[in-house]
Amino acid sequence: MRGTKRLEGVRHKIAVMSGKGGVGKSTIAANLALALAMHGSRTGLLDCDMHGPTIPRILGIGGERPSADGGVIRPITVGEGLRVMSIGLLLDSRDSPVIWRGPLKMKAIEQLLGDVQWGELDYLVIDLPPGTGDEPLSVVQLVPNIDGAVVVTTPQDVALLTVRRAIRFAEKVKLPVIGLIENMSGFICPHCGGRIDIFRSGGGERLASEMGIRFLGRVPLDPSIVESGEDGRPFVLGSGKSAKIFKDIVNQIEKYLGEKGGAM
Repeated sequence: MRGTKRLEGVRHKIAVMSGKGGVGKSTIAANLALALAMHGSRTGLLDCDMHGPTIPRILGIGGERPSADGGVIRPITVGEGLRVMSIGLLLDSRDSPVIWRGPLKMKAIEQLLGDVQWGELDYLVIDLPPGTGDEPLSVVQLVPNIDGAVVVTTPQDVALLTVRRAIRFAEKVKLPVIGLIENMSGFICPHCGGRIDIFRSGGGERLASEMGIRFLGRVPLDPSIVESGEDGRPFVLGSGKSAKIFKDIVNQIEKYLGEKGGAM
Protein backbone atom coordinates (compact mmCIF):
# COMPACT_ATOMS: atom_id res chain seq x y z
CA MET A 1 0.00 0.00 0.00
CA ARG A 2 1.42 3.39 -1.03
CA GLY A 3 1.20 5.13 2.35
CA THR A 4 2.62 2.23 4.32
CA LYS A 5 6.31 2.66 3.49
CA ARG A 6 6.49 6.31 4.59
CA LEU A 7 4.85 5.39 7.90
CA GLU A 8 7.17 2.51 8.76
CA GLY A 9 9.12 4.77 11.10
CA VAL A 10 6.04 5.94 13.01
CA ARG A 11 5.55 4.16 16.32
CA HIS A 12 2.10 5.40 17.39
CA LYS A 13 -0.71 6.71 15.18
CA ILE A 14 -3.62 8.58 16.79
CA ALA A 15 -6.77 9.69 14.93
CA VAL A 16 -8.77 12.62 16.34
CA MET A 17 -12.41 12.51 15.27
CA SER A 18 -15.89 13.80 16.06
CA GLY A 19 -19.46 13.20 15.01
CA LYS A 20 -20.06 16.78 13.88
CA GLY A 21 -18.25 19.99 13.10
CA GLY A 22 -17.84 22.93 15.43
CA VAL A 23 -16.81 20.96 18.51
CA GLY A 24 -13.17 22.11 18.50
CA LYS A 25 -11.71 18.87 17.16
CA SER A 26 -8.89 20.53 15.21
CA THR A 27 -7.96 22.66 18.23
CA ILE A 28 -7.73 19.47 20.31
CA ALA A 29 -5.66 17.71 17.61
CA ALA A 30 -3.20 20.60 17.21
CA ASN A 31 -2.70 21.04 20.94
CA LEU A 32 -2.38 17.29 21.50
CA ALA A 33 0.36 17.04 18.87
CA LEU A 34 2.21 20.07 20.21
CA ALA A 35 1.97 18.82 23.81
CA LEU A 36 3.46 15.47 22.79
CA ALA A 37 6.31 17.30 21.06
CA MET A 38 6.83 19.45 24.15
CA HIS A 39 7.27 16.24 26.15
CA GLY A 40 10.25 15.39 23.97
CA SER A 41 8.51 12.96 21.62
CA ARG A 42 9.14 13.11 17.88
CA THR A 43 5.68 14.07 16.67
CA GLY A 44 3.87 14.72 13.40
CA LEU A 45 0.44 16.23 12.72
CA LEU A 46 -1.50 15.41 9.55
CA ASP A 47 -4.59 17.47 8.73
CA CYS A 48 -6.95 15.28 6.68
CA ASP A 49 -9.81 17.77 6.58
CA MET A 50 -9.93 18.52 2.87
CA HIS A 51 -12.74 21.10 3.01
CA GLY A 52 -11.99 22.88 6.27
CA PRO A 53 -8.23 22.70 6.92
CA THR A 54 -7.81 24.92 9.99
CA ILE A 55 -4.61 23.44 11.41
CA PRO A 56 -2.34 26.00 9.64
CA ARG A 57 -4.29 28.88 11.22
CA ILE A 58 -4.32 27.30 14.68
CA LEU A 59 -0.54 26.81 14.58
CA GLY A 60 0.20 30.18 12.96
CA ILE A 61 1.76 28.75 9.78
CA GLY A 62 -0.86 29.75 7.23
CA GLY A 63 1.65 31.71 5.14
CA GLU A 64 4.21 28.90 4.89
CA ARG A 65 4.61 26.40 2.08
CA PRO A 66 6.18 22.91 2.27
CA SER A 67 9.17 22.23 0.03
CA ALA A 68 9.30 19.31 -2.37
CA ASP A 69 12.19 17.48 -3.98
CA GLY A 70 12.03 14.44 -6.20
CA GLY A 71 8.38 13.80 -5.43
CA VAL A 72 8.96 13.96 -1.67
CA ILE A 73 7.17 16.65 0.37
CA ARG A 74 8.87 17.97 3.50
CA PRO A 75 6.44 18.94 6.27
CA ILE A 76 6.57 22.31 8.01
CA THR A 77 8.32 22.22 11.37
CA VAL A 78 6.69 24.08 14.29
CA GLY A 79 7.89 24.91 17.77
CA GLU A 80 9.34 21.87 19.54
CA GLY A 81 10.10 20.05 16.28
CA LEU A 82 6.46 19.24 15.45
CA ARG A 83 6.17 18.20 11.79
CA VAL A 84 2.94 19.43 10.17
CA MET A 85 1.23 18.76 6.85
CA SER A 86 -2.16 20.03 5.67
CA ILE A 87 -3.89 20.54 2.35
CA GLY A 88 -4.33 24.11 3.58
CA LEU A 89 -0.58 24.64 3.15
CA LEU A 90 -0.86 23.79 -0.56
CA LEU A 91 -3.80 26.00 -1.56
CA ASP A 92 -3.34 29.25 -3.51
CA SER A 93 -4.98 31.25 -0.73
CA ARG A 94 -6.88 30.68 2.51
CA ASP A 95 -10.11 31.42 0.60
CA SER A 96 -9.55 28.75 -2.06
CA PRO A 97 -12.28 26.09 -1.86
CA VAL A 98 -11.57 22.40 -2.37
CA ILE A 99 -14.31 21.14 -4.69
CA TRP A 100 -13.58 17.44 -4.92
CA ARG A 101 -15.61 14.26 -5.02
CA GLY A 102 -14.72 11.17 -2.98
CA PRO A 103 -12.09 9.59 -5.29
CA LEU A 104 -10.08 12.81 -5.47
CA LYS A 105 -10.15 13.22 -1.70
CA MET A 106 -8.97 9.65 -1.22
CA LYS A 107 -6.16 10.25 -3.74
CA ALA A 108 -5.10 13.40 -1.87
CA ILE A 109 -5.01 11.59 1.48
CA GLU A 110 -2.99 8.79 -0.10
CA GLN A 111 -0.48 11.38 -1.33
CA LEU A 112 -0.26 13.10 2.07
CA LEU A 113 0.55 9.73 3.61
CA GLY A 114 2.77 8.39 0.86
CA ASP A 115 4.65 11.47 -0.36
CA VAL A 116 5.35 13.34 2.89
CA GLN A 117 8.73 12.65 4.48
CA TRP A 118 7.57 12.04 8.05
CA GLY A 119 10.77 10.25 9.06
CA GLU A 120 11.11 8.55 12.44
CA LEU A 121 8.25 9.56 14.76
CA ASP A 122 7.03 8.52 18.17
CA TYR A 123 3.55 9.86 17.38
CA LEU A 124 1.57 10.85 14.29
CA VAL A 125 -1.65 12.68 15.17
CA ILE A 126 -4.21 12.59 12.34
CA ASP A 127 -6.93 15.24 12.38
CA LEU A 128 -9.97 13.75 10.65
CA PRO A 129 -12.88 15.79 9.29
CA PRO A 130 -16.22 15.51 11.12
CA GLY A 131 -18.55 12.63 10.39
CA THR A 132 -18.07 9.10 9.13
CA GLY A 133 -17.61 9.60 5.39
CA ASP A 134 -14.86 9.24 2.80
CA GLU A 135 -11.93 10.80 4.65
CA PRO A 136 -12.17 8.87 7.95
CA LEU A 137 -12.78 5.63 6.08
CA SER A 138 -9.83 6.31 3.73
CA VAL A 139 -7.46 6.96 6.64
CA VAL A 140 -8.52 3.79 8.45
CA GLN A 141 -8.02 1.78 5.27
CA LEU A 142 -4.70 3.38 4.27
CA VAL A 143 -2.90 3.78 7.60
CA PRO A 144 -1.59 0.50 9.00
CA ASN A 145 -1.96 -0.30 12.70
CA ILE A 146 -3.66 2.85 14.01
CA ASP A 147 -3.43 2.75 17.80
CA GLY A 148 -6.84 4.31 18.22
CA ALA A 149 -9.05 7.38 18.07
CA VAL A 150 -9.58 10.26 20.45
CA VAL A 151 -13.22 11.33 20.10
CA VAL A 152 -14.20 14.96 20.73
CA THR A 153 -17.68 16.17 21.65
CA THR A 154 -19.42 19.09 23.31
CA PRO A 155 -21.89 18.49 26.17
CA GLN A 156 -25.22 19.25 24.47
CA ASP A 157 -27.49 16.49 23.19
CA VAL A 158 -27.23 17.43 19.49
CA ALA A 159 -23.47 16.80 19.60
CA LEU A 160 -23.80 13.64 21.68
CA LEU A 161 -26.27 12.16 19.19
CA THR A 162 -23.77 12.46 16.36
CA VAL A 163 -20.71 11.44 18.38
CA ARG A 164 -22.45 8.14 19.06
CA ARG A 165 -22.27 7.50 15.32
CA ALA A 166 -18.55 8.27 15.31
CA ILE A 167 -17.99 5.75 18.10
CA ARG A 168 -20.08 3.12 16.28
CA PHE A 169 -18.12 3.87 13.11
CA ALA A 170 -14.90 3.15 15.00
CA GLU A 171 -16.36 -0.13 16.26
CA LYS A 172 -17.40 -1.23 12.78
CA VAL A 173 -14.01 -0.53 11.20
CA LYS A 174 -12.18 -2.05 14.21
CA LEU A 175 -10.58 1.24 15.24
CA PRO A 176 -9.95 1.24 19.01
CA VAL A 177 -11.26 4.27 20.91
CA ILE A 178 -8.59 5.69 23.21
CA GLY A 179 -11.11 7.89 24.96
CA LEU A 180 -13.54 10.78 24.77
CA ILE A 181 -12.93 14.47 25.50
CA GLU A 182 -15.80 16.80 26.42
CA ASN A 183 -14.82 20.15 24.92
CA MET A 184 -16.45 23.55 25.66
CA SER A 185 -17.55 22.13 28.99
CA GLY A 186 -18.62 25.17 30.97
CA PHE A 187 -17.69 28.81 30.39
CA ILE A 188 -14.98 30.22 32.67
CA CYS A 189 -15.54 33.94 33.28
CA PRO A 190 -12.25 35.80 32.74
CA HIS A 191 -13.27 38.44 35.32
CA CYS A 192 -14.56 36.51 38.33
CA GLY A 193 -13.40 32.98 37.49
CA GLY A 194 -16.95 31.69 37.86
CA ARG A 195 -18.34 28.88 35.72
CA ILE A 196 -21.53 28.86 33.60
CA ASP A 197 -22.65 25.67 31.82
CA ILE A 198 -23.72 27.28 28.54
CA PHE A 199 -23.81 23.95 26.68
CA ARG A 200 -24.65 21.96 29.81
CA SER A 201 -22.03 19.67 31.33
CA GLY A 202 -21.38 16.02 32.00
CA GLY A 203 -22.97 14.65 28.83
CA GLY A 204 -19.66 13.39 27.49
CA GLU A 205 -18.81 11.53 30.68
CA ARG A 206 -22.25 9.91 30.78
CA LEU A 207 -21.94 8.86 27.13
CA ALA A 208 -18.47 7.41 27.72
CA SER A 209 -19.78 5.40 30.66
CA GLU A 210 -22.80 4.21 28.66
CA MET A 211 -20.68 3.12 25.68
CA GLY A 212 -17.91 1.57 27.75
CA ILE A 213 -15.08 3.88 26.70
CA ARG A 214 -12.56 5.90 28.70
CA PHE A 215 -13.51 9.48 29.63
CA LEU A 216 -10.38 11.60 29.30
CA GLY A 217 -11.68 14.86 30.77
CA ARG A 218 -13.43 18.20 30.23
CA VAL A 219 -11.90 21.22 28.54
CA PRO A 220 -13.77 24.43 29.48
CA LEU A 221 -15.10 27.10 27.10
CA ASP A 222 -12.28 29.50 27.82
CA PRO A 223 -11.78 32.87 26.03
CA SER A 224 -8.01 32.27 26.14
CA ILE A 225 -8.46 29.17 23.96
CA VAL A 226 -10.41 31.20 21.38
CA GLU A 227 -7.74 33.92 21.39
CA SER A 228 -4.93 31.38 21.05
CA GLY A 229 -6.56 29.88 17.95
CA GLU A 230 -7.01 33.31 16.39
CA ASP A 231 -3.43 34.31 17.18
CA GLY A 232 -1.87 31.04 15.97
CA ARG A 233 -0.46 30.27 19.41
CA PRO A 234 -1.87 26.96 20.80
CA PHE A 235 -3.28 27.29 24.31
CA VAL A 236 -1.25 24.33 25.61
CA LEU A 237 1.76 26.67 25.56
CA GLY A 238 0.17 28.71 28.34
CA SER A 239 0.02 28.14 32.07
CA GLY A 240 -3.67 28.79 32.72
CA LYS A 241 -6.26 26.40 34.09
CA SER A 242 -7.36 25.12 30.67
CA ALA A 243 -3.77 24.34 29.67
CA LYS A 244 -3.25 22.38 32.90
CA ILE A 245 -6.47 20.42 32.36
CA PHE A 246 -5.45 19.58 28.81
CA LYS A 247 -1.95 18.51 29.82
CA ASP A 248 -3.52 16.00 32.20
CA ILE A 249 -5.56 14.62 29.29
CA VAL A 250 -2.38 14.30 27.20
CA ASN A 251 -0.69 12.44 30.06
CA GLN A 252 -3.55 9.93 30.10
CA ILE A 253 -3.21 9.34 26.35
CA GLU A 254 0.56 8.85 26.67
CA LYS A 255 0.06 6.44 29.55
CA TYR A 256 -2.52 4.43 27.58
CA LEU A 257 -0.25 4.14 24.54
CA GLY A 258 2.77 3.38 26.72
CA GLU A 259 0.93 0.51 28.39
CA LYS A 260 -0.42 -0.67 25.05
CA GLY A 261 2.88 -0.63 23.21
CA GLY A 262 5.56 -0.66 25.87
CA ALA A 263 7.51 2.14 27.42
CA MET A 264 8.69 4.98 25.19
